[in-house]
Amino acid sequence: MLNFTRRDYFCFLLGGAIQFFGTKHHHEKWLRDTENYVVKGCFAMTELGHGSNVRGIETVTTYDSSTGEFVINTPCESAQKYWIGGAANHATHTVVFSQLNIDGNNHGVHAFIAQIRDANGNICPNIRIADCGHKIGLNGVDNGRIWFDNVRIPRDNLLNSVADVSPDGQYLSAIKNPDQRFAAFMAPLTSGRVTIAVSAIYSSKIGLAIAIRYSLSRRAFSVTPNGPEVLLLDYPSHQRRLLPLLAKTYAMSFAANYLKTLFVTRTPESNKTIHVVSSAFKATLTWHNMRTLQECREACGGQGLKTENRVGNLKGEFDVQSTFEGDNNVLMQQVSKALLAEYIAAKKRNRAFKGLGLEHMNKSCPVIPSQLTSSTLRSIEFQTDIFCLRERDLLSRFAAEVSAHEAQGQSKEYAFILSYQLAEDLGKAFSDRAIFQTFIEAEAALSSGPLKDILGLVRIMYALISLEEDSSFLRYGYLSPDNAAAVRKEVAKLCSELRPHALALVSSFGIPAAFLSPIAYNWIEANSWSSVQH
Repeated sequence: MLNFTRRDYFCFLLGGAIQFFGTKHHHEKWLRDTENYVVKGCFAMTELGHGSNVRGIETVTTYDSSTGEFVINTPCESAQKYWIGGAANHATHTVVFSQLNIDGNNHGVHAFIAQIRDANGNICPNIRIADCGHKIGLNGVDNGRIWFDNVRIPRDNLLNSVADVSPDGQYLSAIKNPDQRFAAFMAPLTSGRVTIAVSAIYSSKIGLAIAIRYSLSRRAFSVTPNGPEVLLLDYPSHQRRLLPLLAKTYAMSFAANYLKTLFVTRTPESNKTIHVVSSAFKATLTWHNMRTLQECREACGGQGLKTENRVGNLKGEFDVQSTFEGDNNVLMQQVSKALLAEYIAAKKRNRAFKGLGLEHMNKSCPVIPSQLTSSTLRSIEFQTDIFCLRERDLLSRFAAEVSAHEAQGQSKEYAFILSYQLAEDLGKAFSDRAIFQTFIEAEAALSSGPLKDILGLVRIMYALISLEEDSSFLRYGYLSPDNAAAVRKEVAKLCSELRPHALALVSSFGIPAAFLSPIAYNWIEANSWSSVQH
């Protein structure tokens, strides 16, 4: 998304929705015009009162069989469409997500194409539009608010890949179960989470490339009287700030590539896996991105505050990623809920776990050595075992806690809500294990040699920094205090071992010079008098 133009943005929103939610006649009528920018579109799902809870949106569309039209209405202020990218100034059409009401019966959320401006940019009758106002980032996107005052559209403007309405007002769908129908309807929206997860890692790479390159030229203080000042990255504390984040970025880059492949090669049978993995990775990778950019900003000192050095701008522009396409905390709860459903189904039917990477639960429970040596900590076997142990134990604990709340008379949904702490730990455990698995597969694809050796160090750093930073390893006893101390000591060793390879590791990202900043190359020249004159 770093190279998304405004034109690409509009085409992606409206054209993507028509591609995914529509059928052949929609594709033939609309897609060419969206690609040629004849139709400029936006995606009207979020409302003032409903963001993550799409099922609860309040916009209502009724069918008028006497005219063969749908009538879209905003019944209250909380139903106004909000944060709609492109709506405030430019969009001519929108895909409206709305409750579908026929003869007093609500058939749930559906999508409709509606025109909101004419070709000259004038707002259409019965449409009201306002800007959302200045934001902390992404002000190049004209986020708008839309109200619909009984707007009439043709019956064919219903995007009917999942359900349709006949001319006489009969509701038609091959999927009879409302929950399954809603799930099928929402499945295409995973594309947004995939895009966000991938773009988050791109900006992490840019931030790290800038901060690490700067730390390889900037000096501060000396360790001997009248001695030379020391490069920032030669300080163990500075290595500790940046190199673990570099390792995590590598790991999450492999995870992002896996997610892209999973999405591109998707089948109807893989929709559940894509939903769970994209939810977990979108949350984990965007949280990591903001943490990385903040650390890079601080590691660049005062230079990190300058707009031209990009890190601060990236923070502002990408902060919203933790919110749109699903609040990160809500997405992680969905991950835990899906894992719980798999667990209950496997236990109830006495069958093996299959899918979502849970096959490791069919094996005997891993045993972690009571005393961890350096060689053990660095072994793939240990790292795999402890990630799998944490996930399987937390899933078992989570199922038991939810069951206990239900036994006390709580509803299934409220029992899940009460178990939120275990749900949070489980979602992270799933994500960490899945990311680690993609790293192992990427590493295994390399033949032996220096490249594989260095990548092995990066993988070890990712595994151990994950153990150090997540308190659940201590909280549930997967690591003893002594072993946790051994992990921390090993991380410090790994920092010094990765230090000679830092420049090569960020250079291998292949980021063009134009995407970096002046301090990534020559920070003195960038601040010289001659630069002021130009």
